[in-house]
Amino acid sequence: MDFTHTEERQMVVDTLARYIQNEYNLSDRNDAAASPQGFSDVHWNNLAELGMFGVFFTEEQGGFGGSAFDVAAVFQELGRGLVVEPLLDCVLRSGHVLAAAGDFERLAKVITGASRYVVAQAHTTGDRVTAKQSEAGWILNGTAPMVKFAAGADTIVLSAQSGADAAQASFFLIDPTANGVAITHHDTFDGGSASDIHFADLAISSDALLGSAHHADTIVRTAENWACLAICAEALGIMEAIKETTLDYLRTRTQFGTVIGRFQALQHRMAQVLLEIEQARSAVINAAAAVNKSETDCDKALSAAKYSIGRIGTLVAEEAIQLHGGIGMTWEYEMGHFAKRLVMIDHEMGNADHHLARYMQFDLV
Repeated sequence: MDFTHTEERQMVVDTLARYIQNEYNLSDRNDAAASPQGFSDVHWNNLAELGMFGVFFTEEQGGFGGSAFDVAAVFQELGRGLVVEPLLDCVLRSGHVLAAAGDFERLAKVITGASRYVVAQAHTTGDRVTAKQSEAGWILNGTAPMVKFAAGADTIVLSAQSGADAAQASFFLIDPTANGVAITHHDTFDGGSASDIHFADLAISSDALLGSAHHADTIVRTAENWACLAICAEALGIMEAIKETTLDYLRTRTQFGTVIGRFQALQHRMAQVLLEIEQARSAVINAAAAVNKSETDCDKALSAAKYSIGRIGTLVAEEAIQLHGGIGMTWEYEMGHFAKRLVMIDHEMGNADHHLARYMQFDLV
């Protein structure tokens, strides 16, 4: 298999890398992450103007990329820059839901950055949202918990149970300012925001139904596969940034009259980190190659990648902090921010234990 980027993909990655290096500093990132919205409108618009949103979709969908390796390459670079803007939540995930539902008019607005849609998956959670048909349309009740970046979204793409069981779910387009919608916002540990969205007898028209009724479960599955690949690639990019920062520290920090990188114990620990990162890279590549394969092959590769990312990411974060000493935990130094995001990625979309158990089930079948 040839792992070399295509000329077009390399151009996109180089453009994004230059923008992050020249325009995206850690201080501004942290200020934006701590804001009520959880990210910067300026950087969001700039990334859209650079064409980064169109990379995630095929020409038929209105983009100019759309392959799994395109998605992985961009998110790896976003991870390397610790970008907080919600390209995963408000572009990739929501865009694939809109594309699968056949709503290419709204998808075009997502690709240009003109609209922000966020997916609230609330038909399989414990506090699920139910949708009951009425003469005028639908009545929604329930809670969608911990929807990331809902504070900055124009529209909520809600999956609600619309039939007798959770498998019968439908997507609805919800105005977050509508009567009957109450939103409680939370700051997240690694920067950004999440929200609990409460629906109390919210009456919506039939026009709010996205696509066909009772077909959300299949669409969610496809969108989540792309999101899982993206977050694994983001984690790989963060590991690479941590690796480079730690190596630089070991080469320049002096102790007992010499640079600490000469100490054999630290060399062995760093060598183990480098080996583990390469294993994570292989897992992400394997997942990207399997996204468009059969359902079983795709699920197995994604679980293998998410498990590897969770286990290795925690190891890399912990070792990097240890190798840096006390400075690694200070707010002013970038290492702690990268480590926090890397550890939290393990808790999104199923942690390492969940995906290990899921992976083992495939071998038992």
